[in-house]
Amino acid sequence: MILEHVKEWGLKEKDIELYLQSFKFGVPPLGGFALGAERVTMHILGLKNVREASLFPRDMERVDLRFSR
Repeated sequence: MILEHVKEWGLKEKDIELYLQSFKFGVPPLGGFALGAERVTMHILGLKNVREASLFPRDMERVDLRFSR
């Protein structure tokens, strides 16, 4: 399937050989793991919502419409 896309996109297999070799033994079941600073802060402070730990929270009460366009 990947090789089909390589041909469709006009790429050369040789140019992405290292990427293709990474799939030699199969694809890992997970895409990765990341623990964000907000989640760590939330846990340390015992907060119930990650939004309470965000340095720049996104909610409509804090949006300044002058800067939204």
